Amino acid sequence: MNTKNLFAFALLAIGASALADDVALPKTEQVAPQQAEPVKLPPRGSNMSSVEASFGAPANREPAVGTPPITRWEYSNFIVYFENEHVIHSVVK
Repeated sequence: MNTKNLFAFALLAIGASALADDVALPKTEQVAPQQAEPVKLPPRGSNMSSVEASFGAPANREPAVGTPPITRWEYSNFIVYFENEHVIHSVVK
């Protein structure tokens, strides 16, 4: 490979990496603005019965909506979203 081709290849590689998507990883702990201590959240994939066993009964249970069914449980300082019976997201209020 000559120098001109190598330079062109390097520019293409740098340009391709500049177009890469950011990947957000789920967090199992978040800090609410008014709290100094992290809030322990149910991990993704947990089922409803294990969440209730670990965190107690929620203050409010919103019924499932949509397809697939999404259910929301509200606790005093966080909210848990379920798809069918499994946690898909937990957020600090």
